[in-house]
Amino acid sequence: MNFLEHEESPLTSDEWARLNETVVQVARRTLVGRRFIDLYGPLGAGVQTIPHDEFAGSELGAVDIVGEEETATVFAERRRFLTIPIIYKDFLLHWRDIQASRAHNMPLDVSAAAGAAAFLAQKEDELIFYGDKKLGLDGLFTVEGRARIKLGEWSKPGQAYENIVQATERLLANGHYGPYAVVTSPPLYASMHRVYERTGVLEIENVRKLASEGVYQSNVVKDGAVVVSVGRENLDLAVSLDMVVAYLGAEHMNHPFRVLECLALRIKHPDAICTLEPTGRKR
Repeated sequence: MNFLEHEESPLTSDEWARLNETVVQVARRTLVGRRFIDLYGPLGAGVQTIPHDEFAGSELGAVDIVGEEETATVFAERRRFLTIPIIYKDFLLHWRDIQASRAHNMPLDVSAAAGAAAFLAQKEDELIFYGDKKLGLDGLFTVEGRARIKLGEWSKPGQAYENIVQATERLLANGHYGPYAVVTSPPLYASMHRVYERTGVLEIENVRKLASEGVYQSNVVKDGAVVVSVGRENLDLAVSLDMVVAYLGAEHMNHPFRVLECLALRIKHPDAICTLEPTGRKR
C-alpha cells in the first residue's frame, strides 16, 4: 500500500514491525465493539461507500415433503448507502529519539504510537455505540427502531440481573433468540461484582449465563447498558481499511505518523438491540 509511504520514512523494517505490533496489541486490548460484532471486509482502502440493508421477515422456516409450502421471505425492506469515514489519530517520533535508539542499540520507544492506537480504538467504539449524527451514521444507543427499557437501580442486589432478563425478553419477543452480548458503563459493570442473594455466586456470573457472547464494559458508554442479539444477520462492521500506520512526511526534522482505519457499522435489524436507559434520557 504505497499511500502509507513506508518507504519514505526513516524507520527500518524491524522498527516498522515493532511499531505495527504495538498498534495491533493496544487495539486488541482496548476495542470492545469488535469482540461481539462480525467484521465484513477488509474491502480495500479505496472503498468509500457500502450498501446498507435493513431486513424484514422473522418467521421460522417451513417443513414440507416436496418443498411446496410457502414461507415468509427474508428481504431487504430498506436499502441505503453508507459513507465509510476515516478514523485516525496522529503521533510524532522525534528524530533524536530515533538516532539515540540506534546509537545505543536500544529498541525504539513507540509509546506515542501506543497512545495514538488507544485513542483511535476508543473513537471506533464511540462510533459503534453512538454513531455520528453529522455523517448520518447510527450507533447501538441511537438507532431508530431499537427496543428500549428503563434502567433499574443496579445498586440494589439482583436489579442488574432482572434488568438484563427484561432486555432479553424484549429481544425474544422481537424474534431474536441470541446469542446475546451485554455492554455497560464502568460503574454499572462494577456494581455486578457482588454476591447474588444467598447463592455465593457473583451477580455478573448469572448475567454471563444469559449473555453467552460476553459481558463487557466500555469507558465510552456514558450511562446505561445495551443488550445485542449478535450475528451478521443483525449487524456487522464494514471495514474498507483495517487499522494501519502511515508516514506523513518529515516536519521540522521530526517524523509525524498517523494511525488510521476506515469502517462503518451496519445495523440490519434495529430491533435486535435493546438499550437500558436511565430516566430522563432524550430519545
